[in-house]
Amino acid sequence: MDPAWLPPLGIAVPLLGSCVLLAVARFAPRVVTDVIAIATALISTAAMAGLLVATTSNRVVTWAGGWTPTQNLTVGIVLQADQIGAGFALLACVLTVCALIYTWRYFEDAGAHVPVLILLFMAGMTGFSLTADLFNLFVFLELMGATAYALTGHKIEEPRSVQGGFTFGVVTSLGAYFMLAGIGILYARTGRLGMPQIGSALDGHGMDALVLLAMVLVLTGLLVKAAIVPFHFWLADAHAVAPTPVCVLFSGVMAPLGIYGTMRVTTTVFGGVLPPSTLHHTLVLLGVVTAVLGAVLSLIQRHLKRMLAYSTIAHLGLFLVGMATLTANGVAGSVVYVLGHAGVKGALFLLVGALLARKGNVDEISLYRQGTNDGLTRWLFPLAALALAGLPPFGTGLGKAISEEATGSPWLIGTFVLVSAATGGAVLRASLRIHFGLGPQPYEADRDTTSGDDEKPEGRFPHRTPATMLTAILVLLTGGLLVGVLPVISRIIGDGAQRFLDRQGFIEQTLYSYEPVRLAELSHVEWNWAAVLLGLLSVLLAVAIALIGVFRGVPQWLDKPLHVVHRLHSGHVGDYVAWLVLGIAALAALFSLS
Repeated sequence: MDPAWLPPLGIAVPLLGSCVLLAVARFAPRVVTDVIAIATALISTAAMAGLLVATTSNRVVTWAGGWTPTQNLTVGIVLQADQIGAGFALLACVLTVCALIYTWRYFEDAGAHVPVLILLFMAGMTGFSLTADLFNLFVFLELMGATAYALTGHKIEEPRSVQGGFTFGVVTSLGAYFMLAGIGILYARTGRLGMPQIGSALDGHGMDALVLLAMVLVLTGLLVKAAIVPFHFWLADAHAVAPTPVCVLFSGVMAPLGIYGTMRVTTTVFGGVLPPSTLHHTLVLLGVVTAVLGAVLSLIQRHLKRMLAYSTIAHLGLFLVGMATLTANGVAGSVVYVLGHAGVKGALFLLVGALLARKGNVDEISLYRQGTNDGLTRWLFPLAALALAGLPPFGTGLGKAISEEATGSPWLIGTFVLVSAATGGAVLRASLRIHFGLGPQPYEADRDTTSGDDEKPEGRFPHRTPATMLTAILVLLTGGLLVGVLPVISRIIGDGAQRFLDRQGFIEQTLYSYEPVRLAELSHVEWNWAAVLLGLLSVLLAVAIALIGVFRGVPQWLDKPLHVVHRLHSGHVGDYVAWLVLGIAALAALFSLS
């Protein structure tokens, strides 16, 4: 089979499957709709796995309708897959399969609309990963957004759910509209919409105020999706009210796709006119601020889903720092980190969902000592917390180590160690209280006013966690481990990172069908003693942070600054829009000054 057929299949299969689901939902029992949804996701997973294998020898380029370029003129839509893009598409499909398996028993009264929306969401993520057309990048971004808003606010009888979906929709839609405006400016300047075509055209124009404005607007939409400070406010509110299986997709692949899109656009479209040092310094600054703020906010949460959401923000900052090195090792490290994080964080969200189903809330204080008889999940929770901190040999630890080495900066390495330790320590603290009953009874006067007591269970299993839910948890956690253990994964990602940064090869192979130049083999995408020691250091710090939190709490002198930081996240959509506008101005200033 010609591999050029595989990218369209990754998009068409879930779209067709969602239509079939809608057609049979009126008369078929729920078990039939669940089987159709899971089968559809599995077919897409197989197609994307085949595509990933095909990309190990070459990029896979597909021109829709066979409208290939003629004399550098194009009217067709192009899909282009390398190892990194195909890897993200495969990740989206695998996480969707796990989410659908988990939902089989998790929801008490879910209609067919939930799996339909999840399949449409998967189609948007797959298309976003594979498109080489800037306008279609926006289209798939909006498909992701529209389905994500509906999934976030699907419990329409709950005001908090509707409010969270509304805030999510307003903020990310505004970001998408700014992106569309930037695409319009680029089209007016170049007469092109494809990424390689725009990149080639801009090479002859150079950077000016109009191109700078277009770049800032396009990046705004992508950085909003990536939840990079100060565009991050929507993420925690959305995770707090979204169904738990959906949070797996939000944190595991949707938000990291914003970073993938940022790097794809900046290196391909603007790589010929944007100095690498400017891009490096700007993205490193944004990444460090995001990582530190997310880590601090995760430490002061008692609502478990919010804690994991802020942890995701912190890790998104670390992913961006690794990508911002603009080196193959840095990109490879970030992608390995994303894959390991997707498995570990997805398992943690599903473990929190199991707590919600069995205990009726997700509040760390109210759940004190209530999980001491939880069996297997009692041990999986702290294991996943340590993996989040970078425990070797999990993929999170390997990705963190490669990224640390790629930065080459002691203070950036320190940032990776401390941020990963803080996020893992926050989750471990909650587990020590809930599952092992350590420390004194926590008091109610907590800094986070969102308690998690009013979270309504999406299913009730008071005695034991269903096998389907445990299966999804174990698959995700095992996947996070295998990313760090299997050398073939690191080798594929290492080769793909070089191809991802090969801008000239991307343009020439897409537009002119030139054979790619054989790139030198990438080294150092593997464990070494420094990586193991830094991983263990992060784990030890996470344990220390957790024990201090359990037995001593947060020092009183930090009360006031932490209260100020927390109050900035007001939950008011008007405040978030104001921060978005301020972020656009700050982004423009950073690029202009540097």
